[in-house]
Amino acid sequence: MTFDRSIKIAPSILAADFANFGAECAAVEAQGADWVHVDVMDGHFVPNITFGPATCAAIRPHIKGVMDVHLMIAPVDPYIDAFAQAGADFITAHIEAGPHIHRTLQAIRASGAKAGVALNPGTPAESVAHLLDLTDLVCVMTVNPGFGGQKFIDMSDKIKTLRQMIGDRPVHIEIDGGVDVNTAPVVAQAGADVLVAGSAVFKGGSVSDPAPYGTNIKAIREAANGVYI
Repeated sequence: MTFDRSIKIAPSILAADFANFGAECAAVEAQGADWVHVDVMDGHFVPNITFGPATCAAIRPHIKGVMDVHLMIAPVDPYIDAFAQAGADFITAHIEAGPHIHRTLQAIRASGAKAGVALNPGTPAESVAHLLDLTDLVCVMTVNPGFGGQKFIDMSDKIKTLRQMIGDRPVHIEIDGGVDVNTAPVVAQAGADVLVAGSAVFKGGSVSDPAPYGTNIKAIREAANGVYI
């Protein structure tokens, strides 16, 4: 997996058809998705329950590119190996989910996956200052985690601070929450390169009519790249 800072669109399957996950993953990739984002929620760390390692293992054969697994769970460490074995390319844990995030990131890398750390809106960028050499991705939450379709919270200052802190390290800045054609330019200009989008990608389309996925992905990517600015 070659590192680059070009804009990558990572549709969240939280907004897909739950009865057709495999087909949805294949369809959204065929329509231009760079990564497929899997939001794992436990009903404890966040007020919702979604998927586990078995779902990740089931959809992995349908994903040709990157499977980006975002763990909104606590504790994290007991489940790292299961998600790695299910085929996760990136495993992201929340800094707020446990007392030993340094150990968690070490464990993710030891499992063979790339390590991500996520920050809730109320958590400052400085909290990851001593983690960046163990991290492949920093996920900035632009909603409070737990549900799709929430209103975007502007975290531009946090993103800019992170971009400065990261410097020339090969660390992605991912944005999760409320990303659409209006907010994509805001986060891209601040320094983000991975944009997670759920309803903004899947709206208007389906497995039987996936063309709107491509239209939506193209619009978000062009907005982020300044075509519409």
